[in-house]
Amino acid sequence: MGSTSERKKTRTEHVHSVVDDHSCLAHSEILDDERADTCAEFFARALDYFAAQGITRVERVMTDNAWSYRHGSRLRQLLKDRNVTHKFICPHCPWQNGKVKRFDRTLASEWAYRKVFTTNDDRSAALPGFLDDYNRQRRHAAPGGQPPISRLSPT
Repeated sequence: MGSTSERKKTRTEHVHSVVDDHSCLAHSEILDDERADTCAEFFARALDYFAAQGITRVERVMTDNAWSYRHGSRLRQLLKDRNVTHKFICPHCPWQNGKVKRFDRTLASEWAYRKVFTTNDDRSAALPGFLDDYNRQRRHAAPGGQPPISRLSPT
């Protein structure tokens, strides 16, 4: 008379994002975790993405104080190899990382929850199109009412 129930594994997804301070150009990826190695690999791809968009010199990266950022040796080595200074916001002061925090709100309202997605795969598939529109078409107040890409290439 006993019943067995199968425990379904739920997959957790984490959106990792970086925003260029000058142009507001954004890069995001949906990854399976927030481990230190995952973060380092993400930052390597983000720096390569920015270089491909014309941001060839990154002076510094600012992050919160998450363990993966503060203690990840691969991220520390990546930034050292690329001559990038790693700055940390003060504890409990998220406004110091305001551009990314604001971008997180935009991601939530204009991508993740703007419409009903029937699956996570459908939502994930919509991210590249959102980012392309955000970076290349959508007007922003900060770069003079122009999309971020306008600060990187001739208009």
